[in-house]
Amino acid sequence: MIIFAFTALSAVNLYAGYPLNETDSEWRQLVGVFDLRDRETFIQVTHTDEGESTPGDLVHIQVFNLAQSCGENNFFDAYTTNDTHVYNIRNLTTNDGSDPGFTLPDNSYGFVVVTFEDDQGIGNMRIKDANGYEYRTNLQATDNDDDEGPDDDEHWFNFNQEAGVVFSDIFGVMVSEVDSFNDGVILGPITESYVAFNVELLDLNEVLFSCTDLVFACTDGTDPLIPELLDDIAEENNEDLGTISSVNVEFGINETIPSSKGAPLLCPNNTINAGTVFFNEEEHEGQDDYAFIMFVGLNDGNGRGSFDSVWSGENVFAENWENP
Repeated sequence: MIIFAFTALSAVNLYAGYPLNETDSEWRQLVGVFDLRDRETFIQVTHTDEGESTPGDLVHIQVFNLAQSCGENNFFDAYTTNDTHVYNIRNLTTNDGSDPGFTLPDNSYGFVVVTFEDDQGIGNMRIKDANGYEYRTNLQATDNDDDEGPDDDEHWFNFNQEAGVVFSDIFGVMVSEVDSFNDGVILGPITESYVAFNVELLDLNEVLFSCTDLVFACTDGTDPLIPELLDDIAEENNEDLGTISSVNVEFGINETIPSSKGAPLLCPNNTINAGTVFFNEEEHEGQDDYAFIMFVGLNDGNGRGSFDSVWSGENVFAENWENP
């Protein structure tokens, strides 16, 4: 297959958390974002396992669509070693050009999970916005064994308005492992897979601003299970969490750098144009083995954009998903 080379344009200064050791190396399970809301998305996957390979080496592709209540569409694909395929999410075809069995409607957006049955691979993604900017980055792997990172309950990213940044896109979701390769992973329901954070913002003068308490879950904010989720959180009597302001899969930063798509803000009423956003994890719900995936995008609304990843929480699928 022809390799679709992605060359990232770094237009803004964006540092997401501590250095990640698994975003551009081989791994068994990879996660990315897709967006068809006046955007096009391309997911490139390469099967890199150097062991014995056959034309039947399977890869499970799962597409979770927020426009369908985080509904899952999935198919199985076949790869050989060093085989590469680019999935045009709007017009999906398998590695051999076949129909995957579903078509995503306009305005779909959400997450793509790539799982290799017995092998491993790498991947990256490219999101082209109709306004001219692009988001490009590696797919996140669902494992990070870096013991030198910060406390598991504290995560952050830096932001500023260099290169004319005026909009942001922060995507986050809990990914929970299941036992079977055929079943892949779970991203919902939201009452069973979520992370609640207290959010703070630090400006360049090291002044700390208290922002809000919110929940990342696989929902566009309209899921009928949200009241049940809020009740469950309240019953935990967590004194560190205040009133939850939003339950969503995407957010903007603040009033100065709001969401590209009108999503809720991490720090409402705040107008700082440069600093650091801190996520202090207060509560979560997931399967025994889970990972929290977060991507951060900044753009100028015109021709420049930058995308990066944030690793968070207990992010190791420990026993059943050891890397081959």
